[in-house]
Amino acid sequence: MPCTTFFHIYDRTCPNALITIRTSIRKAISSERRMAASLIRLHFHDCFVQGCDASLLLDETPTIVSEKTALPNLGSVRGFGIIEDAKREVEKTCPGVVSCADILAVAARDASTLVGGPSWTVKLARRDSTTASHTLAETDLPGPFDPLSRLISGFANKGLSTRDMVALSGSHSIGQAQCFLFRDRIYSNGTDIDAGFASTRRRQCPQEDQNGNLAPLDLVTPNQLDNNYFKNLRQRKGLLQSDQVLLRGGSTDDIVLEYSNSPRAFASDFAAAMIKMGDISPLTGQNGIIRTVCGAIN
Repeated sequence: MPCTTFFHIYDRTCPNALITIRTSIRKAISSERRMAASLIRLHFHDCFVQGCDASLLLDETPTIVSEKTALPNLGSVRGFGIIEDAKREVEKTCPGVVSCADILAVAARDASTLVGGPSWTVKLARRDSTTASHTLAETDLPGPFDPLSRLISGFANKGLSTRDMVALSGSHSIGQAQCFLFRDRIYSNGTDIDAGFASTRRRQCPQEDQNGNLAPLDLVTPNQLDNNYFKNLRQRKGLLQSDQVLLRGGSTDDIVLEYSNSPRAFASDFAAAMIKMGDISPLTGQNGIIRTVCGAIN
């Protein structure tokens, strides 16, 4: 059952929940702007693996193989401590009421607004899983080398349209990527990459070693969630292969061009797609639990 009618579920049981979460998220992002991208990605990587159930937050135990160690997450997904901090603050005033899955969803929305992106009303009433799926984390998350057809089908499998996929890709207007994820692209001398852009990126990403060196996904406004990502694609300055593939003569070209010309269209569609993504297979009602600590089962 989607969490469709529970915008105000905490009004009586935990009236300060959303304000408390926002205060924690604001504090984190004010000390590190990059954390906004990390928190949006955390929600995304959670929802794409057995639904928006905070399964990604569970640590390794003798009975749980954590999603944190799956290849798409290992050494790159971050922000776990920020979610735990927010959860700890919420627990002080209303223990056992607000799920970690809801905190993830609210944190992603707050992260967007704090770096100039759109806001939206977050659906609530998700509950937390008692299981994780390392296996699904290895197979269900889109990758930086995926061709367009795989991106489209991967999002479609989660109930998201091609337009949703392009809009959500716009979250790459903020955040950074590790050298080994874009090395092949910047040394390819391909026709789909601007030569000057490739040359600039090579300075911090040699052909060998320094795999973890970071580069902003958007060089122009790296800390602002805006439509500049799509303008970059028009100039063949997408950092990842999975970015530039959105504007390479395929079915998504028109959507990219529309968003590059209209900040309003992008913002509106991004917010709508985030709401849809947050509705992927949530645990509601009597399903799942409310964890006390996000990294462990009670």
